[in-house]
Amino acid sequence: MPESQRRLWLIGGTSESVQLAEAIASVGFPCLVTVTTVDAKSLYPQTPSLQVQVGRLDGKQIEQLWQQQHITAIVDASHPYAVEISRNAIATAQCYQIPYLRFERPIVKGDEEIGCRDLACYVSTVKAGFEPRLSSTARQNSLNPPLQTNNEPSVITLDSFETLVAGDYLNQQRVLLTVGYKVLSLFQDWQGRSTLFARILPGVTSLEAAIAAGFSRDRIIALRPPIPFELEIALWRHWDISLVVTKASGIAGGEVTKRQVAAQLEIPLIVIDRPVVEYPQQTSDITVALEFCQRYLTT
Repeated sequence: MPESQRRLWLIGGTSESVQLAEAIASVGFPCLVTVTTVDAKSLYPQTPSLQVQVGRLDGKQIEQLWQQQHITAIVDASHPYAVEISRNAIATAQCYQIPYLRFERPIVKGDEEIGCRDLACYVSTVKAGFEPRLSSTARQNSLNPPLQTNNEPSVITLDSFETLVAGDYLNQQRVLLTVGYKVLSLFQDWQGRSTLFARILPGVTSLEAAIAAGFSRDRIIALRPPIPFELEIALWRHWDISLVVTKASGIAGGEVTKRQVAAQLEIPLIVIDRPVVEYPQQTSDITVALEFCQRYLTT
């Protein structure tokens, strides 16, 4: 295929994917970005080399996308819990031998995010070429410094939401759920045995899902992350929260801040592990992702 017809497919939907798209656009790589909402589309740069498409894709639509857009490589920077799009993209990549790279937001261990590279700092430099990887000291300095606390948070890690609702963790607790709207229905049966509060993204779909799951309007708050530490701690205190449930969503999803607040207020924090997906190859390093793009778009 002529180089001029080759196009990268970036699966978007996260803050990391926006920053990666900026880096890709800055070096002029032809790229198709797919997102699921119009609001998400507005976050991406508007350049001739970058096309943003809105809509959910199933396996058949992904196959059509590959054929119509001349996709030569896939970078999957979707949300860690958006497993359906990842699995469908991997299946298509394997079927048609398309190079695939998972760009995964780093995981959090304690107060640190493991494998974190500062994406934004590269956007202004990639035009000059691909930078060498940071030394271990430089990489450590690029991490957001953790807040020091005197208390160790009580963090409970569970493998799934199903495990959570099947157990007795929520019984008679005042629970703040920061888990997204899609799983709120799983907690409906707990409405009579605990006091549940939901923090969701501002949007009609999110609000309707919360109300349908039994959350009254005075137990719903719509905020877009990142949530500042001061606001997070004020909200927990205002609602007299005794237990918080979150996803293992990394810094971008506010996980580190929640760990810090949980430690300071001595409130248990339940973290739901990321779904298991067998990615063919994976990185949290923007230079690796850009080298991947260059390899399959210029050779």
